[in-house]
Formats: sequence, C-alpha cells, structure tokens
Amino acid sequence: MKTIKFDSTFFNVQDTLTCGQFFAYEQFGLGYLVRALNKFCYCYNFGDSAYIECNDEDEAFFRDFFDLERDYESLYRKALSENFAFLNLCVEKGKGIRILRQPKTENLISFMISQNNNIPRIKNSVKYLCEKLGEEVEFNGKLYHAFPDIERLAKQDVSFFKDAGLGYRAEYLKELCQKLAGGLDLEKFALLPSEKLKEELLKIKGVGDKVASCVTLFSYSRFDSFPVDTWIEKIYRENFDGKLTDRKKISSYFTDKFGEESGIIQQYMFHYKRNLERSNKWIFCFYPYLIWIL
Repeated sequence: MKTIKFDSTFFNVQDTLTCGQFFAYEQFGLGYLVRALNKFCYCYNFGDSAYIECNDEDEAFFRDFFDLERDYESLYRKALSENFAFLNLCVEKGKGIRILRQPKTENLISFMISQNNNIPRIKNSVKYLCEKLGEEVEFNGKLYHAFPDIERLAKQDVSFFKDAGLGYRAEYLKELCQKLAGGLDLEKFALLPSEKLKEELLKIKGVGDKVASCVTLFSYSRFDSFPVDTWIEKIYRENFDGKLTDRKKISSYFTDKFGEESGIIQQYMFHYKRNLERSNKWIFCFYPYLIWIL
C-alpha cells in the first residue's frame, strides 16, 4: 500500500469530492473511499496534510486523478485578483478544491445520468451499474465493484438502465454505450481545441450544453469551460445582477470575464452556494444573539 502525502492548504478532500464534479465516493472511516474505473483509494485530511492511500501500482494514476502536479495556489491568487466580493468569499472558503482528472468514458456516462437529477440519486444510479455489472476488485482486504466494461453495458437492454433509476435517460445511455463499444474514441477528442471538443461532445445524443461543459472540464481539464446549472444561474442572478436567461450565454458571460481560470472559479462558487451559504447565513442571522449569550 502506498501513501501519498500532500499539503492540505490547497487540497481539502471533502470539498473536492462533494463539490458536484464526481459521484463515485462514499464516506469511510475518517475519510472517503474513492473509485475510478477499477482502481480504489482511501483519502482524508489530517492535521495540515491530505493523504491518499492506494495500491502501489496505482500511485501515478491517483496523482494524476487528483491533479497533484498543478499549481492551485496560483489559480487561487488569480481568482482573488478578480476582486469580486462574493467571489473572494467563495475562493477563501473553497480554496482546497481541486479539479479531478476523471476517466473520460465513466465521466461522460455519469454526467449523462446527472441531467435533471440530484447528487444522491446520481450516486445511487452509478453504484447500481457497478454492483450489477462491475467486476469484483480487492482493495485493502475487501471486495468492491469496479465500473463496468463498456462491452457489458452495451449488451444491456433499455429496461436495465431504467432499473438503475435513469428514466428517460435510459435510451440515451443505451445508445451511448453501444457507440463506445463500437469504436467511439473519447481519447481522440483530447487533441481538439476546447470549442471543437465541446462541439464533438454535443453531437452525442442526450448530451446537452451543461453535460458537455462538465465533461470538458472534469475529464479533459479545460479550465476555460464553465458549466451552468440551477445553482450557477442562481449565482448569476443574485450575486452578479445578471439579466440573461439563456444558459449558454450565461456560460459565455463567465468565460469572457474569467478566461482560463473559469473552471476552478465555477467550482469555488458552486460549492459555496450549494454547500455553505445557507449555514453561513444562519450564523450571521443569529450572531448578535450568540454574542449576547456568550
């Protein structure tokens, strides 16, 4: 077993896993069990460090998966230099987020499942696919299910995908898996510039603008991508006084404003709005009473 130790200033394991970019994790002990394809690791924060425990042969994979070679301090400082009060708050609260470099096939399937869905249901659907069709893999003395081979997924009928809780998405997933098994090569898209990459993803039936933007960011590490969902639209209206209604135009608004740092800024803001803002508002609301009681 290999243990990778990393400074936690720019690697908060919980924030990285729960900020909406990834669905194949579960709480385990003091940290999280993470699966990517057929590889597993256990990761957690302790003291001033983040730790990743994985099989020796998977060290290079997880160093790449957690994007450990990228300078996130530089991204953090560039985001602060934009000098937006709301963004500064998001950046300070979320500076431990890293953009994962996820396997392309699994990521595309996961985000196709994510359309008009919520994170617990997405996680359950992905888990269902793994438990029904994924091979058993031993990690740290226990057996877990890997993400299924595309060939096995492609052989399933639509009812299998509906049983996974995919609803109307079942037809899209069935067709996608057949195309992937038939030779659609997502790795070749990595050679394309960002706009062309997104155009190719949008040609896949069932892939809309938001899914294409997510895959472009979370699989191809194109930080000039800015996915827009209900949370980002809420931020645009409430915190940037935005008037646009077309999500493609909202995405362009942010990429024009933030350029090459757009992707990480999107995650800072999404994480704060979805996971932190309500609790912070509660604290601010009751702060005078807390002071009085103390």
